[in-house]
Amino acid sequence: MKDAWLVLKARAKINLALDVLFRRPDGYHEVAMVMQSVALADRVTLETDSAISVVATAADLDCGPSNLAYRAAALLRERCGVDRGVRVTLEKNIPMAAGLAGGSADAAAVLRGLNRLWGLGLNLAELEKLGAVLGSDVPFCLRGGTALATGRGEALASLATLPPVWVVLAKPPVAVSTAWVYGNYRSERVKAHPDVDGMKACLASGDLLGVAARLGNVLETVTVPAYPEIAALKAAMLKRGAMASLMSGSGPTVFGLVDSLHRAEEIAAALRSSTSAWVAVTETVRGLEGEDGTTAAAD
Repeated sequence: MKDAWLVLKARAKINLALDVLFRRPDGYHEVAMVMQSVALADRVTLETDSAISVVATAADLDCGPSNLAYRAAALLRERCGVDRGVRVTLEKNIPMAAGLAGGSADAAAVLRGLNRLWGLGLNLAELEKLGAVLGSDVPFCLRGGTALATGRGEALASLATLPPVWVVLAKPPVAVSTAWVYGNYRSERVKAHPDVDGMKACLASGDLLGVAARLGNVLETVTVPAYPEIAALKAAMLKRGAMASLMSGSGPTVFGLVDSLHRAEEIAAALRSSTSAWVAVTETVRGLEGEDGTTAAAD
């Protein structure tokens, strides 16, 4: 058999809306989220090998069996009875523990890529079912685009595509545990829940301003009081011309929706000069269909 490799993009996500409905008997929270893919992506290279291994450009990333990309390869090999391995190289561009689903995106890329590299022939629904075993965000990272996520985040319904818009991302230099955020969430502290149905209607009609007006994340009631720099970043984006700003996921990354690349770059430059946050400019993207990457084989 020839050695083969595959290169894929593992795209980050933002949450346009995140509502927590109730705590489920299994300990997870029932959620309703509108999720959106952005162009910011890790570069994932898969190379055929006799065993599973992961290497990464981020020195502080655990690349052992607990790594989501490693677990994705191991799960697919076990469930499909594959007797081959893979060497996974992660070129990290998405910051870790940021609320941008970087680890989930990597795992999704591994599932998509190995499905092709190993010739498994699994469809998207089958891949999403496997992805849900790994984490709640993995199914969305497999599908991409704009989607409503319910259940614990793994049940997806594709939505009308968000009109193209520039996105400024800013992650303050703090680490926030998703488990801590959900563990400290109290519904009585929420004064207003996001209008998910209204956002779906705005997406269906292509109303970008309507979507921007309906951004909401109830987890800010936990994270913002503990990390006031999140609120400061939101205020700074709005002051400098973002049409709306919100914390993504459980944080701490803040994003702003911006109507032009020039304005987005101005906002990013101002944040870099006035804060210690990691800052990037990106844009929204459609679904991931057709993004299986480039492949090659060699003797």
